[in-house]
Amino acid sequence: MTMKRILSALALLTMCAVCSMAAVVDTVEIATRHLTTPMKVSVVTPTTGAEGERFPTVYMLNGHGGDYRSWLKSQKRLRELSDRYKMVFVFPDGRNSWYWDTPKMRMESFFVEDLVPYIDANFPTRADAASRAITGYSMGGHGALWLASRHPDLWRSAGSMSGGVDIRPFPKNWNMPELLGAEDNNPEKWAQHTVITQVPNWKPGELNLIIDCGTEDVFTEVNENLHRELLRHKIPHDYTSRPGAHNWNYWNNSIYYHLLFFSEVFRKGGK
Repeated sequence: MTMKRILSALALLTMCAVCSMAAVVDTVEIATRHLTTPMKVSVVTPTTGAEGERFPTVYMLNGHGGDYRSWLKSQKRLRELSDRYKMVFVFPDGRNSWYWDTPKMRMESFFVEDLVPYIDANFPTRADAASRAITGYSMGGHGALWLASRHPDLWRSAGSMSGGVDIRPFPKNWNMPELLGAEDNNPEKWAQHTVITQVPNWKPGELNLIIDCGTEDVFTEVNENLHRELLRHKIPHDYTSRPGAHNWNYWNNSIYYHLLFFSEVFRKGGK
Protein backbone atom coordinates (compact mmCIF):
# COMPACT_ATOMS: atom_id res chain seq x y z
CA MET A 1 0.00 0.00 0.00
CA THR A 2 1.36 3.41 -0.94
CA MET A 3 1.89 6.14 1.64
CA LYS A 4 -0.92 8.14 0.02
CA ARG A 5 -3.34 5.26 0.47
CA ILE A 6 -2.21 4.71 4.06
CA LEU A 7 -2.83 8.36 4.87
CA SER A 8 -6.22 8.22 3.18
CA ALA A 9 -7.16 5.13 5.17
CA LEU A 10 -6.03 6.75 8.42
CA ALA A 11 -8.05 9.86 7.62
CA LEU A 12 -11.13 7.72 6.94
CA LEU A 13 -10.68 5.84 10.21
CA THR A 14 -10.31 9.13 12.08
CA MET A 15 -13.48 10.48 10.49
CA CYS A 16 -15.37 7.31 11.42
CA ALA A 17 -14.11 7.53 15.01
CA VAL A 18 -15.22 11.14 15.27
CA CYS A 19 -18.63 10.33 13.79
CA SER A 20 -19.09 7.43 16.21
CA MET A 21 -18.42 9.80 19.12
CA ALA A 22 -20.87 12.47 17.96
CA ALA A 23 -23.89 13.27 20.11
CA VAL A 24 -26.81 10.89 19.68
CA VAL A 25 -30.20 12.03 18.32
CA ASP A 26 -33.32 10.14 19.44
CA THR A 27 -36.97 10.79 18.66
CA VAL A 28 -39.45 9.56 21.24
CA GLU A 29 -43.22 9.60 21.52
CA ILE A 30 -44.77 10.53 24.85
CA ALA A 31 -48.36 9.59 25.66
CA THR A 32 -50.30 12.21 27.61
CA ARG A 33 -53.84 12.94 28.74
CA HIS A 34 -53.24 16.65 28.19
CA LEU A 35 -53.05 16.47 24.37
CA THR A 36 -55.25 14.71 21.85
CA THR A 37 -52.34 12.73 20.39
CA PRO A 38 -48.96 11.59 21.75
CA MET A 39 -46.15 14.14 21.57
CA LYS A 40 -43.08 13.53 19.42
CA VAL A 41 -39.89 14.90 20.97
CA SER A 42 -36.33 14.86 19.64
CA VAL A 43 -33.48 14.58 22.15
CA VAL A 44 -29.75 15.11 21.61
CA THR A 45 -27.51 13.38 24.15
CA PRO A 46 -23.76 14.08 24.39
CA THR A 47 -21.29 11.21 24.15
CA THR A 48 -18.27 13.02 25.54
CA GLY A 49 -18.89 12.29 29.22
CA ALA A 50 -17.59 9.52 31.43
CA GLU A 51 -19.62 6.37 31.89
CA GLY A 52 -22.59 7.07 34.13
CA GLU A 53 -22.18 10.84 33.88
CA ARG A 54 -25.34 12.93 33.98
CA PHE A 55 -25.78 16.24 32.17
CA PRO A 56 -27.68 19.53 32.45
CA THR A 57 -30.60 19.94 30.06
CA VAL A 58 -31.67 22.71 27.70
CA TYR A 59 -35.23 22.61 26.38
CA MET A 60 -35.43 24.39 22.99
CA LEU A 61 -38.87 25.52 21.84
CA ASN A 62 -39.95 26.12 18.26
CA GLY A 63 -41.91 29.04 16.88
CA HIS A 64 -45.35 29.18 15.27
CA GLY A 65 -45.53 26.86 12.27
CA GLY A 66 -42.55 24.80 13.46
CA ASP A 67 -42.36 21.44 15.18
CA TYR A 68 -39.98 19.13 17.05
CA ARG A 69 -37.72 18.92 13.96
CA SER A 70 -37.30 22.65 13.38
CA TRP A 71 -34.17 23.25 15.45
CA LEU A 72 -32.33 20.18 14.20
CA LYS A 73 -33.16 20.93 10.56
CA SER A 74 -32.09 24.56 10.74
CA GLN A 75 -29.13 24.61 13.15
CA LYS A 76 -26.70 21.99 11.86
CA ARG A 77 -24.20 22.23 14.73
CA LEU A 78 -26.45 21.13 17.59
CA ARG A 79 -24.87 17.68 17.94
CA GLU A 80 -21.44 19.28 18.08
CA LEU A 81 -22.66 21.84 20.62
CA SER A 82 -24.22 19.12 22.78
CA ASP A 83 -20.85 17.40 22.97
CA ARG A 84 -18.91 20.63 23.48
CA TYR A 85 -21.02 21.85 26.39
CA LYS A 86 -22.00 18.40 27.70
CA MET A 87 -25.71 19.22 27.65
CA VAL A 88 -28.80 17.25 26.74
CA PHE A 89 -30.98 19.17 24.26
CA VAL A 90 -34.75 18.54 24.20
CA PHE A 91 -36.97 19.58 21.28
CA PRO A 92 -40.72 19.21 21.89
CA ASP A 93 -43.43 20.12 19.37
CA GLY A 94 -45.09 23.44 20.19
CA ARG A 95 -48.15 22.68 18.00
CA ASN A 96 -48.90 26.43 17.65
CA SER A 97 -50.03 26.36 21.28
CA TRP A 98 -48.06 29.36 22.56
CA TYR A 99 -47.24 26.88 25.35
CA TRP A 100 -50.40 27.71 27.29
CA ASP A 101 -53.11 25.61 28.83
CA THR A 102 -56.28 26.31 26.85
CA PRO A 103 -59.47 24.36 26.14
CA LYS A 104 -57.94 23.21 22.83
CA MET A 105 -54.77 21.78 24.41
CA ARG A 106 -53.03 21.79 27.77
CA MET A 107 -49.46 22.31 26.66
CA GLU A 108 -48.18 23.82 29.90
CA SER A 109 -49.53 20.86 31.87
CA PHE A 110 -47.91 18.46 29.40
CA PHE A 111 -44.51 20.07 29.93
CA VAL A 112 -44.77 20.09 33.70
CA GLU A 113 -46.46 16.75 34.38
CA ASP A 114 -45.29 14.59 31.48
CA LEU A 115 -42.34 15.94 29.48
CA VAL A 116 -39.84 16.87 32.20
CA PRO A 117 -40.44 13.67 34.24
CA TYR A 118 -40.13 11.53 31.08
CA ILE A 119 -36.86 13.13 30.01
CA ASP A 120 -35.34 12.77 33.47
CA ALA A 121 -36.45 9.14 33.71
CA ASN A 122 -35.18 8.08 30.29
CA PHE A 123 -32.07 10.20 29.57
CA PRO A 124 -28.86 10.92 31.53
CA THR A 125 -29.97 14.27 32.95
CA ARG A 126 -29.41 16.00 36.26
CA ALA A 127 -32.93 16.07 37.58
CA ASP A 128 -32.99 19.44 39.34
CA ALA A 129 -34.06 22.97 38.43
CA ALA A 130 -30.53 24.36 38.71
CA SER A 131 -29.47 22.00 35.90
CA ARG A 132 -32.35 22.84 33.56
CA ALA A 133 -32.73 25.74 31.13
CA ILE A 134 -35.40 26.54 28.59
CA THR A 135 -35.22 28.83 25.57
CA GLY A 136 -36.81 29.29 22.17
CA TYR A 137 -37.45 31.56 19.23
CA SER A 138 -40.54 33.64 18.41
CA MET A 139 -43.56 31.84 19.92
CA GLY A 140 -41.01 29.59 21.63
CA GLY A 141 -39.28 32.59 23.22
CA HIS A 142 -42.58 33.61 24.76
CA GLY A 143 -43.18 30.01 25.79
CA ALA A 144 -39.79 29.63 27.46
CA LEU A 145 -40.25 32.74 29.62
CA TRP A 146 -43.88 31.85 30.32
CA LEU A 147 -43.08 28.32 31.51
CA ALA A 148 -39.95 29.16 33.50
CA SER A 149 -41.50 32.13 35.29
CA ARG A 150 -44.49 30.01 36.31
CA HIS A 151 -42.40 26.96 37.22
CA PRO A 152 -39.04 28.06 38.65
CA ASP A 153 -39.04 24.77 40.55
CA LEU A 154 -38.41 23.10 37.16
CA TRP A 155 -36.30 25.66 35.26
CA ARG A 156 -33.87 27.99 36.99
CA SER A 157 -32.69 29.51 33.69
CA ALA A 158 -34.59 30.79 30.67
CA GLY A 159 -34.01 32.57 27.39
CA SER A 160 -35.92 34.17 24.56
CA MET A 161 -34.80 34.88 20.99
CA SER A 162 -37.07 37.25 19.07
CA GLY A 163 -39.82 36.27 21.47
CA GLY A 164 -43.43 37.37 21.10
CA VAL A 165 -43.26 38.58 24.68
CA ASP A 166 -46.36 40.78 24.44
CA ILE A 167 -49.17 39.28 22.37
CA ARG A 168 -51.61 42.18 22.71
CA PRO A 169 -50.34 44.26 19.75
CA PHE A 170 -51.08 41.28 17.46
CA PRO A 171 -54.74 40.43 18.15
CA LYS A 172 -55.43 38.65 14.87
CA ASN A 173 -52.16 36.80 14.32
CA TRP A 174 -50.77 33.28 14.68
CA ASN A 175 -54.07 31.60 15.60
CA MET A 176 -54.09 33.18 19.07
CA PRO A 177 -57.80 34.15 18.78
CA GLU A 178 -58.60 30.45 18.34
CA LEU A 179 -56.90 29.73 21.66
CA LEU A 180 -57.94 32.75 23.74
CA GLY A 181 -60.97 34.14 21.93
CA ALA A 182 -61.05 37.50 20.18
CA GLU A 183 -58.90 40.06 21.99
CA ASP A 184 -61.54 42.81 21.93
CA ASN A 185 -63.99 40.45 23.70
CA ASN A 186 -61.40 39.02 26.11
CA PRO A 187 -58.86 41.75 26.93
CA GLU A 188 -58.28 40.49 30.48
CA LYS A 189 -57.64 36.95 29.29
CA TRP A 190 -55.12 38.19 26.71
CA ALA A 191 -53.38 40.28 29.36
CA GLN A 192 -53.21 37.27 31.67
CA HIS A 193 -51.59 35.10 28.97
CA THR A 194 -48.68 37.29 27.94
CA VAL A 195 -45.23 37.40 29.49
CA ILE A 196 -44.78 41.14 29.92
CA THR A 197 -47.77 41.54 32.24
CA GLN A 198 -46.39 38.84 34.55
CA VAL A 199 -43.13 40.64 35.36
CA PRO A 200 -44.47 42.34 38.53
CA ASN A 201 -45.00 38.85 39.96
CA TRP A 202 -41.40 37.73 39.31
CA LYS A 203 -38.87 37.61 42.15
CA PRO A 204 -35.52 39.29 41.50
CA GLY A 205 -32.80 36.69 41.06
CA GLU A 206 -35.17 33.71 40.93
CA LEU A 207 -34.38 33.09 37.26
CA ASN A 208 -31.23 33.47 35.19
CA LEU A 209 -32.51 35.31 32.12
CA ILE A 210 -31.06 35.93 28.67
CA ILE A 211 -33.21 37.82 26.14
CA ASP A 212 -32.37 39.18 22.72
CA CYS A 213 -34.07 40.43 19.58
CA GLY A 214 -32.96 41.76 16.20
CA THR A 215 -33.34 45.42 15.38
CA GLU A 216 -35.38 44.62 12.23
CA ASP A 217 -37.68 42.12 13.93
CA VAL A 218 -41.48 42.28 14.12
CA PHE A 219 -41.07 41.87 17.90
CA THR A 220 -38.35 44.50 18.40
CA GLU A 221 -40.61 46.98 20.19
CA VAL A 222 -42.23 44.47 22.56
CA ASN A 223 -38.80 43.14 23.54
CA GLU A 224 -37.54 46.65 24.25
CA ASN A 225 -40.64 47.17 26.39
CA LEU A 226 -39.97 43.93 28.26
CA HIS A 227 -36.38 45.00 28.90
CA ARG A 228 -37.61 48.29 30.39
CA GLU A 229 -40.21 46.50 32.50
CA LEU A 230 -37.57 44.13 33.88
CA LEU A 231 -35.35 47.08 34.74
CA ARG A 232 -38.26 48.87 36.42
CA HIS A 233 -38.90 45.86 38.66
CA LYS A 234 -35.18 45.28 39.24
CA ILE A 235 -35.20 41.80 37.68
CA PRO A 236 -31.60 40.90 36.72
CA HIS A 237 -31.26 39.81 33.09
CA ASP A 238 -28.98 39.85 30.07
CA TYR A 239 -30.54 41.79 27.21
CA THR A 240 -29.06 42.24 23.74
CA SER A 241 -30.34 44.10 20.70
CA ARG A 242 -28.28 43.53 17.57
CA PRO A 243 -28.85 43.72 13.81
CA GLY A 244 -31.11 40.99 12.51
CA ALA A 245 -34.60 40.05 11.38
CA HIS A 246 -37.13 37.40 12.37
CA ASN A 247 -35.43 34.46 10.67
CA TRP A 248 -33.04 31.53 11.05
CA ASN A 249 -30.02 33.63 10.14
CA TYR A 250 -30.58 35.42 13.43
CA TRP A 251 -31.60 32.41 15.58
CA ASN A 252 -28.76 30.21 14.33
CA ASN A 253 -26.36 32.81 15.68
CA SER A 254 -28.35 33.64 18.79
CA ILE A 255 -28.31 30.10 20.14
CA TYR A 256 -24.52 30.29 20.61
CA TYR A 257 -24.97 33.16 23.08
CA HIS A 258 -27.70 31.32 24.95
CA LEU A 259 -25.74 28.11 25.31
CA LEU A 260 -22.67 30.00 26.50
CA PHE A 261 -24.84 31.82 29.05
CA PHE A 262 -26.43 28.57 30.28
CA SER A 263 -23.05 26.83 30.39
CA GLU A 264 -21.73 29.47 32.77
CA VAL A 265 -24.86 29.23 34.93
CA PHE A 266 -24.57 25.45 35.11
CA ARG A 267 -20.89 25.77 36.00
CA LYS A 268 -21.89 27.93 38.97
CA GLY A 269 -24.51 25.44 40.10
CA GLY A 270 -27.49 27.31 38.68
CA LYS A 271 -26.70 30.64 40.34
